[in-house]
Formats: sequence, C-alpha cells, structure tokens
Amino acid sequence: MAWAALPETAAWTHREARSGFEVAWLAKTDGGTQLTGCTTAIEDGRTWAVDYEIRVDDSWCTRRARVRGRSASGERTVVLTTDGHGRWRVDGEPAPQLDGCLDIDLESSAMTNALPVHRFALRPGDRADSPAAYVRASDLTVQRLEQEYVRVDASGLSYDYTSRAFDFSCRLVYDDAGLALEYPGIAVRFA
Repeated sequence: MAWAALPETAAWTHREARSGFEVAWLAKTDGGTQLTGCTTAIEDGRTWAVDYEIRVDDSWCTRRARVRGRSASGERTVVLTTDGHGRWRVDGEPAPQLDGCLDIDLESSAMTNALPVHRFALRPGDRADSPAAYVRASDLTVQRLEQEYVRVDASGLSYDYTSRAFDFSCRLVYDDAGLALEYPGIAVRFA
C-alpha cells in the first residue's frame, strides 16, 4: 500500500486505559524517518512522562530508539539499537529475547503502531505476526511482545490488532499517512 506523506506533527488524547496526551514530530531523513515525541499521563493514580526518539529505516524497521521516562520513582533512560534484521541491543548489551522483532512498541505511545503497518504489504484478510521490543511506560523495562495485525478492508486503513499477552484486541483505524486515528481503549487522534 502506498501511504501519503507524513504530516510534520501528530497528537493523540489518551483515554480509558490512562488520561494523557501525546505529541509526535515526524521528519524524513536520509535513509528513513525520525519520530520524536512525548507522552504525559496519569494511570492508576500514578503520573509519568515518556520522551522518545525513534529512527526507522526506509522499510520502517526500527534501527535506534532512545526512551527517557520520568515518574515519582525517578528518571531513567534506555537506548535500543538493532541491525534492522531482528537482532537487538538494550543499553549496549545483546538482547536475544528480542530476536526477530523489527519494531519498537512503546506502551506510552499511539505513534508506534504506525511502524508495522507501514512495512506490511497485506491484502484484505491477510494477517501478519509482528513481534516488537515493548518498552513499559512506568519503568522502561523492555520485553518481547507478540502481536498480530489483520488487514480488514481494501483501503488499507483498518487493521484488527491482537496482543495475547494482554488479552487485548481491537480494530485500529489509520489515516492515509498510516498514523492511528482510533486506538480503542487507548487513544484517539487529536491533530
């Protein structure tokens, strides 16, 4: 599917799972795209903020991410790098539990659900497994998250999403640039 050009910025209101707001800036670079953003939220009575810088290559495989989180328990930064073929390092150390993951997925972000759909060439009804290096919002721990996307319609703007680890599924709706408009139970596009 051919996506429209990315906007310079996008924003989401987080709701239901947490209350908060996310803003992202998107810039084409030599050989890829730079995604820079910030989410602030209140979840289960706790506040946190997560800043991120994610670099993806031209095929939308994550190559590098720097994530910084702040909460009442302090501040932490984690840096993830990958070769683009599914081999990762977390803070410079090999992370074999992430082998095969091509994406980073930030718990704090609606933006990161754009990464796999930009890479897919699914036809309506086709499904794809998309395991990701998942970064928790509260403490920036990194774990493997198994995910599945199924393209729903001919337009390519709707995908059924499943994460068995969280017993969660929903229909994600994207705009013509491949950014989530609706992430039921999590976020809705604001701008």
